[in-house]
Amino acid sequence: MTLYSVYARNADAPEAVADRFSWLAALLPPVYALAHGLWLVVLGWVVVVVGLAILGQWIGEDAAAGLYILAAILFGFEAHGLRGTRLARSGWSYRTDVFAADPDLAAVDYLKQVQ
Repeated sequence: MTLYSVYARNADAPEAVADRFSWLAALLPPVYALAHGLWLVVLGWVVVVVGLAILGQWIGEDAAAGLYILAAILFGFEAHGLRGTRLARSGWSYRTDVFAADPDLAAVDYLKQVQ
């Protein structure tokens, strides 16, 4: 069972965002961000990678690679929170948290609670 944050907008179906670690976001941060419409996150990720490449000249390549891995792990933990923030800024409003096995089941559980 996973905890899902449910967001809803007027006539749209509710959107359930999992509150867990995302392996896709940790392994392929730009792909995850682009797939979920997080354009500013992609820009920020590019800035971080370029900054680590430049910083690697002074602190060493191994240290820069270690910092990259730490940044990717952090992104894996925060990716779903960033999705929730994007939904909130797009006019969706946070409704509730639901425990479910699947995002679709979380949305259905929310709709059952509302009716």
